[in-house]
Amino acid sequence: MKPEMLVKEHYRTAVYQTPFHPRTSQLNVLNEWHRWKDYTIADAYFDEALEYAAIRNACAVFDLTPMTKHRITGPDALAFLNRLITRDIAKIKPGRVGYCVWCDDGGKVIDDGTVFHMRPGDYRLCSQERQLDWLTRSAYGFDVSIVEDTHDVCGVALQGPTSCAVLKGIGCSGVEKLSPFAIGWYPFAGGELMVSRTGYTGDLGYELWIDPERAVALWDALFCVGAAHGIRPMGTHALEVSRIEAGFIQAQVDFMPADQAIHQDRARSPFELDLGRLVDFSKPNFNGRRALLEEQKRGSRYRLVRLDIEGNKPARSAYIYDRKRTVVGTVTSAEWSPSAKANIALASLQMPWGLPDDELWAEIYYQRELKWSKVMARCRVVPGAFYDPPRRRATPAADF
Repeated sequence: MKPEMLVKEHYRTAVYQTPFHPRTSQLNVLNEWHRWKDYTIADAYFDEALEYAAIRNACAVFDLTPMTKHRITGPDALAFLNRLITRDIAKIKPGRVGYCVWCDDGGKVIDDGTVFHMRPGDYRLCSQERQLDWLTRSAYGFDVSIVEDTHDVCGVALQGPTSCAVLKGIGCSGVEKLSPFAIGWYPFAGGELMVSRTGYTGDLGYELWIDPERAVALWDALFCVGAAHGIRPMGTHALEVSRIEAGFIQAQVDFMPADQAIHQDRARSPFELDLGRLVDFSKPNFNGRRALLEEQKRGSRYRLVRLDIEGNKPARSAYIYDRKRTVVGTVTSAEWSPSAKANIALASLQMPWGLPDDELWAEIYYQRELKWSKVMARCRVVPGAFYDPPRRRATPAADF
């Protein structure tokens, strides 16, 4: 189906199938799906644990077509993005990608995402939430064109230690030279394949972008070459484990987008999400700058931390207590980490809690054979990612 047909039928079709669906539906023996924006996406294909193992030991493919994408072009594209986003977009040169956040006037995060500076003056902003209304309102006075091209661009994440070898096998000559957050273009099936060294797993990996007509050909090429490299499809369950191990946050899970929060105190600033490095006060103007300067002076309300929790019971939605058994925060994401061999979590704590020496406890409830139990588990603040292999940044990338 052509992209224009998707737009035309948008209000008559409840859920679309991605252009990769002819292949993902064949592989999904569990028949487990969920709706991600307009599309149906696999939660798991055959076994969540084995799909996760492919990410860390071979390579795995995730259909990320539903990710919201906006193409931003025009004479004022750079000026507009620099006004919108907290970091200095001028430092993201053509052929590079930058992780970023954007805020409302109160300095609270609306969303996080990635800016692809594909060619001079040609940007793509990828995000979890739809942002067309916010972008359009924010563009008043700028000479820019903003188009949501989610339906026009297909994407898959190819993640894991053998991912580079697979890409070389399908004809991406020199892809091993791409450094983290770099972009490369390669001829494929009579068109062009864009490859970015990016991902959501904290491992060596890439994201591949192509037009819908060549989507199935790309999937087939990956799995043909990847058969010798342990390639597997992966669903959202396996991806969730890997992103928590990497310490990555997710909208609607680890923070509430400011433009959707009914109670404004539920929103978070970049400083409160451990993203202060993405705020560049050397820029003269950007959304939320004044509020963030004030917060820097008076201090933040919350601190996002990564916790290593004793035991093996995931602390999902757990309260966090201090030594006096006073509630000081809540867990936002939690999993047992197969790679770190630890019970891990992301948590939002009230200031000043969350320092390395703080005594913290998680109140965990779990059910076994219809019986609920409660444990109080000691927590240790972890300064960085739970899992961060050297191959994630090594350039050139190895084949493994």
